[in-house]
Amino acid sequence: MSDANPFESLQEQVDDAAAYLDVESDVIERLKHPERVLELNLTVELDDGSLARFKGFRSQFNGDRGPYKGGIRYHPNVSRDEVKALSGWMAYKCAIVDIPLGGGKGGIIIDPTEYSEAELERLTRAYATELRPLVGPDRDIPAPDVNTGQREMNWFKDTYETLERTTAPGVITGKAIASGGSEGRVEATGRSTMFAAREAFDYLGQDISDATVAVQGYGNAGSIAARLIEDLGATVVAVSDSSGGVYDPDGIDARAVKSHKNETGSVTGYEGTEELTNEELLTLDVDLLVPAALENAIDADLAEDVEADVIAEAANGPLTPDADDVLTDRDVLVVPDILANAGGVTVSYFEWVQNRQRFSWSEERVNDELETVITSAFDDLVDAYESKGLPNFRTAAYVVAAQRIADAYAESGNWP
Repeated sequence: MSDANPFESLQEQVDDAAAYLDVESDVIERLKHPERVLELNLTVELDDGSLARFKGFRSQFNGDRGPYKGGIRYHPNVSRDEVKALSGWMAYKCAIVDIPLGGGKGGIIIDPTEYSEAELERLTRAYATELRPLVGPDRDIPAPDVNTGQREMNWFKDTYETLERTTAPGVITGKAIASGGSEGRVEATGRSTMFAAREAFDYLGQDISDATVAVQGYGNAGSIAARLIEDLGATVVAVSDSSGGVYDPDGIDARAVKSHKNETGSVTGYEGTEELTNEELLTLDVDLLVPAALENAIDADLAEDVEADVIAEAANGPLTPDADDVLTDRDVLVVPDILANAGGVTVSYFEWVQNRQRFSWSEERVNDELETVITSAFDDLVDAYESKGLPNFRTAAYVVAAQRIADAYAESGNWP
C-alpha cells in the first residue's frame, strides 16, 4: 500500500481533467480545495468513569450543486487530509451521477473495536452535538462510512432531533428502515459496482458471465459486489480482507465465504482454498479486479504487476495517480470510484428524497432507479472519453463532473 497523500491525489486528478475543460484556472483552483474544514476535540466519559479525548473532522468541500453529502468514518488512520480528499471525491461523485448534492466527509480517529457500544454511542452523540450548527436536511447530510452503519446513524439522527426539538429524518442517511431508512441502501455500493463492471464489459464487447473476478476487501461493498457479479454468471476466484485472502481457480461461493467471515471474523481458512496475501490477490491473472478496501491499495510499482483487464473501484481512491498512469499505458480499463461506488450516495439521495416527501419507495423501485442513474452516468463518461479523446475513464469522469460543478458555480455567480 502506498503512503501517497490522498488530498494531493485528488488535486492531481482534478488537474488532469482541467487540461480538457473550458474552465478558467482560478475556478479550477477553487474546485481543488474544501470550502471549510471543522476540527473537533471530543471528550467522552468511558465506562470506567475516566475521560478520553478523540479528534474528529468534518469537511464541506463544495456546495454549488446542493447540500453537502458524505459519510462519517471511525478509523485509526483518519486524518485531516484524508477527510478533505474524501469530501472532494464525494462532490465529484455526486456530479458524475448528476444528483443535486455537494460533497462532504467526516471522521473520528478511533479503533472502534477497542470500545464498548455505550462508549461509541456517547462518542457519536458528542460528535452530532458539535456538528449540529453545520448539518441539516438542507445544509449537510452525513451518512455511514468505514466502521459506521445504521446504529450510528440512528444515534446521530436522535441527537439532532432531540436538540432541535423537531422531526428531521433527512438530516442523515443510511438509517435503519424503522428510523426512516431506505430499502436497498445496504446493498447500494456493491450493486453500483456490479452495474459499472457490467457496463464496462459491454463497452469492451465482452460477456461478464465468462469473467474471472478477484475482490480485495470483503466488507459490505466488496462482499455484495462479489455476490451480485457472481449472479451475472462470473466466477469469483479470490477474495481478501485485512487478515489475508483465499484463492480457488475453480471458483469460490461468494455467499458461503461471507458466511464463513461472519462466523470466524476473516475470509482466511475457508475450506478448499489456497491462502494468499492482499498484494498477491491484486496481481492475479483475472478478467475483473474489484478493490474494495481503503485508499492507495495499488501504487505505480504494484500496477506494473496487475494482470486484470478491467478494474472496478468499489473503494474510494484505491489507485494512486501514478498507478493510474501505469494502467493507462498498459490499456487496463479502470472504472473510477466516483462512478463505480456511487450507488451508496445515490441511494442516500433517494433516502433523503423519501424523507422529504414522507413517502417510502419499494426495494424494486430503488434498484431500478439506481440502475438508471449508474448506466446513464456511464454513458456520459463514455461520451466524454470518446468525443474529447481523453486518456482514460477517470479523466473522463472528472471532466464531466468538474464541468457540472463549474457550470453551477458560474450560473450562481460569486459575491463577497
